[in-house]
Amino acid sequence: MERMHNGSIDSGGKPYKCVHCTKRFKKADYLQEHLKIHSDERPYKCTQCDKGFRQSAGLYLHLKIHSGVKPYKCTQCDRCFSRSSSLRQHMMIHSGKKPYKCTQCDKCFKQPAGLYSHLKTHSGTHKKLFKCTQCGKCFHHAGNLRYHLRIHSGEKPFKCTQCDKSFRTVGNLNSHLQIHSKKLFKCTPCDRRFSHSASLQGHKMIKCCHCDSLFRRSGNLQRHMMIHSGEKPFKCTQCDKSFSTVGNLNTHVRSHSGLKSFKCTQCDKCLSTVGSLNRHLQIHSGEKPFKCSQCGRCFIQSGSLQRHMMMHSGEKPFRCTQCDKNFTTVGCLNRHLQIHSGLKPFKCTQCDSCFGRSAHLKYHMMIHSGVRPFKCTQCVKSFVTVGDLTRHLRIHSGVKPFICTQCDKGFIAVGDLNRHLRTHSDDKAFICTHCEKCFTRKEHLLSHGKSFHSDLPN
Repeated sequence: MERMHNGSIDSGGKPYKCVHCTKRFKKADYLQEHLKIHSDERPYKCTQCDKGFRQSAGLYLHLKIHSGVKPYKCTQCDRCFSRSSSLRQHMMIHSGKKPYKCTQCDKCFKQPAGLYSHLKTHSGTHKKLFKCTQCGKCFHHAGNLRYHLRIHSGEKPFKCTQCDKSFRTVGNLNSHLQIHSKKLFKCTPCDRRFSHSASLQGHKMIKCCHCDSLFRRSGNLQRHMMIHSGEKPFKCTQCDKSFSTVGNLNTHVRSHSGLKSFKCTQCDKCLSTVGSLNRHLQIHSGEKPFKCSQCGRCFIQSGSLQRHMMMHSGEKPFRCTQCDKNFTTVGCLNRHLQIHSGLKPFKCTQCDSCFGRSAHLKYHMMIHSGVRPFKCTQCVKSFVTVGDLTRHLRIHSGVKPFICTQCDKGFIAVGDLNRHLRTHSDDKAFICTHCEKCFTRKEHLLSHGKSFHSDLPN
C-alpha cells in the first residue's frame, strides 16, 4: 500500500493509491476493499448458485434474483427490476440519453462506468490482467474471465423456469425470458412491438450508402465502410497482413502462436477459436440450418447463404478498379486483385508451386501427403475438401442447382455455370500473348499455346 502524505492536493484529497492501477482513495479501508478486485477475493458466497461477491451489499442485491422480487417498475413498458439503479439504466433505452461524454473523442455513454472503462483506452492503462490458462486469452475484469471459462467447461448455470434452456450469464437468461413475456418495446413511428430492446434497435437500422447492408449501430456501419474504402488500420507485427477490426487482428495473431485450445471431440482436430470449433462441429453433425428458397441448397452459416443468394440475383457490388470486373464479396475481389499484382506469397516447401492464399497451399500440401479426409458414402472416392465432396455427391443425386437463365441448362457447380454463360456472350477474356487470339475458357487458351506456340518462350 502506498500513501502520499504530501500529495493530498495533487491527488484530489485521495492519498491512498492502488499499486495495481491508477485509482486513489480517501481512506485505507476503501483501498483494502478495492484491492479485492485485483486479488479476485470474494468472501460473500451465494448459497443457491455458488456465486461470490466482494461486499455483503453485492450478495444482498444478488439474492433478489433468486427471490424474484422486483419492486422497481418502468412506467413506459411495465418491465420490473430488483434494483433502482437497473431501472434508471433501463429508462435510458426509452429516452436514448447518453449523458456521459468522453472529452477526448465524441463517444457518449449511459453510465459513468462505461465512460471510465473507455477513458482507459486513451490513457493506455486499459491492461488485460486476467488470463485464461486454457487458451491464453486475456480480460480486463475477473468476471469476464469467469464467463469465458464457461465456454471451455460448457457450464450454463442459469436455467429458464419456463423451458429447458440454460445460459452462461444471468444477462442472457433475462434477455431470453422476454421471449416468454409480452412484447414490451414499441417503435413510436410505426407502432410495431418487440420482445427485446435489441430487436427494437435492430428495427431502426442504418443503411449503407454504397450497398444495401443494414446495421443496428453507427459503429458497425463505420467498420463496414472500411470494406468499401479498403481501410485496414490494424496491422499484424509478425507479418504484412492488416485488418479492419482489432478482433480480426487478435484472431489472426493466434495463427502465429500456433495455440489451438478448442478441441473437437469427434476427430481430435484443434481450433483457435470457439466459433471455429462450433462451425467445424456442424461438418460432423451435417447440420445446415440456412436453406436457399430458390434452389434448396443449405448452408452452415447465414453469411454463406447471403453470399449464395447473390448468385441468383446477379448482384456483384464489389468492382475491380483495374479491369471493371465485379464480385459478390470483398474476399473474391481481393483474391482477384492478386491476378493483377502477381503476388503469390505462400510457397510449397516440397516443390516450387506458389499460391495467393494460405488455404490453397494447405490443399496443395495434401497432394504431397496423399491425405483425403472427406470420403463419399456412395462410392470409394475421397476428397481433399468438403466442397469437393459436396460437388461430387451431386453426381450421385443428379441435383444441378445452378441454372442458366438463358437456356435453362443446369450445372453441378457455379464454376461450370460461369464457363457456360460465356458461350452466350461475346466475352473472350483469355488472350494469347503471341498472336492475340481470344478464348472464352482458360483451358482452351492453354491448349492453343501447346499446339501453336510450344516452341516460343512463355
